[in-house]
Amino acid sequence: MSAGAPAGWRAALAAAQAHYPALRDARLFQIAFLATLLTIGVLARDFALLPQQMALAFVAGVATQALWLRALHVEQRGILSALITCFGLSLLLRSDTLWAHPLAATLAISAKFMLRVRGKHVYNPANLGVILAISFLPGTWVSPGQWGQAVVLAGWFVVLGGTVAWRAHRSDVAWAFLAAYLGLVALRVIALGQPWTILVHQFTNGALLLFAFFMISDPMTIPDRRATRISYALVVAAVAFAWQFALFRTNGLVWALFLCSPLVPLIDRWWPGRKFEWRGSPGLRRVK
Repeated sequence: MSAGAPAGWRAALAAAQAHYPALRDARLFQIAFLATLLTIGVLARDFALLPQQMALAFVAGVATQALWLRALHVEQRGILSALITCFGLSLLLRSDTLWAHPLAATLAISAKFMLRVRGKHVYNPANLGVILAISFLPGTWVSPGQWGQAVVLAGWFVVLGGTVAWRAHRSDVAWAFLAAYLGLVALRVIALGQPWTILVHQFTNGALLLFAFFMISDPMTIPDRRATRISYALVVAAVAFAWQFALFRTNGLVWALFLCSPLVPLIDRWWPGRKFEWRGSPGLRRVK
């Protein structure tokens, strides 16, 4: 790709946004990327995900969002965030039953409305849905190795995921987390004299990059101030590393974010910053 390609792409994007203001909402890019990833995974990587599970998850998620908006007398302004949550659950969660995915989607979307501090979610909905499912629903699990180890696939994750994070102005969290987590893995490789293929294995883990660009970088669940966002990313990386390599337990990424998320309201209170708002979205407004 030529050096001028990214600049030309962004210029074309800016021109399209000028004509279609709705394209300024970064969630549209998230949905497009997640939909592409899910399609490739189901068709080419054998994600072991039934179409019925996906369909039920999306129906339950969108219906739950609509019911909460109606119950809270909030203007019906779209379902983008609910779709992103359903994509996240479909990409990460696996189950032996048909009811686990829609139940997880219902709980995740409901928590977005119930667990809020000063207008911000306490937990990333998809993260919380996965944690609740693997903790309380029989026959559910997370399959981090489902993506394969192709370097090309990892490269697409970085390029497309980075574009989405850039659009949301929270790419600093994603890159800080990746640098810290992979740096800790590299130090462990050096200390134990292990082959560097272990680090390559981590870097080409699709679940790691999906987590970095679509879960920890969720602008509604991370600190508002840039310096505290970076610090928060480092803490999550350290907890995930310790969970995975010191405690030798699985699903370190999702558990680390779940355990660290309650720190965000305290961080925002002690070190306040400018609150994030989705561009192109009117947000949640109550009907008078």
